[in-house]
Amino acid sequence: MKILCVDDEPLMLQMLEMAIKEAKPDADVTAFDEPEDLLDAAKEGGCDVAFLDIHMSGMTGVELAKALKGVNPKMNIIFVTGFSEYTGDAMALRASGYIMKPVTKEAVEEELSELRFPIVPKSNALLKVQCFGNFDVFTPDGTPVHFERSRAKEIFAYLVHRHGSSCTIKEIAAALFEDEPYDKKQQGYIQTLMHAMMKSLKKVGAEAAVNKSYNSLSVNVNVLDCDYYRFAELDAGAVNAYANEYMSQYYWADFMFNDF
Repeated sequence: MKILCVDDEPLMLQMLEMAIKEAKPDADVTAFDEPEDLLDAAKEGGCDVAFLDIHMSGMTGVELAKALKGVNPKMNIIFVTGFSEYTGDAMALRASGYIMKPVTKEAVEEELSELRFPIVPKSNALLKVQCFGNFDVFTPDGTPVHFERSRAKEIFAYLVHRHGSSCTIKEIAAALFEDEPYDKKQQGYIQTLMHAMMKSLKKVGAEAAVNKSYNSLSVNVNVLDCDYYRFAELDAGAVNAYANEYMSQYYWADFMFNDF
């Protein structure tokens, strides 16, 4: 979980940062004394939760929250202040929470446990899938998955792109071999590639990543930690990681991603 926090009073900022780290010791926490610096950090590296002092000189916490929602509408915003009259503004922005000063570990823990947009860990993921840039597949520890046939890997890429929707052998053939006729020879070739794909996945214990039925395939999105899927969920890190390249090695992905 990536957490950013800001307060223009040094002592209050120190107390806020300490309370967050005590409440969530495994989080990546960065503190700022200038709201503009926090905004820049959110744009560059993403943010899951932002703790914002409301009463700051220059840009207020409410103004900063509006700017952050422009970066990612599903960013969790938690306001921190000693001024209760700001509650209405905070709730109007669909903030995740509201903490009164002085901030305590217990108050932070309570707010993080009831986020408006919960941060769901992918602890059950069988595979990590990279779609932005070149398509690639990794085991949970970061080891690349080796596909003996490049076209078998491409089939898996196409299934990932379908985001859990089932597709037939003919649909796969149409995407991968657009200008070639679909006949028994091509059908047999696709089936061979599918077998090779499943063999590669089985070697790393991830055969459950693909659902198979008669003439139908789909990926099990629940066991994939995929940047494309996180992007669809407006995950801050994934949104900011996208640099206009999607499965770059596959020609069919260029126009298909535009439909997303």
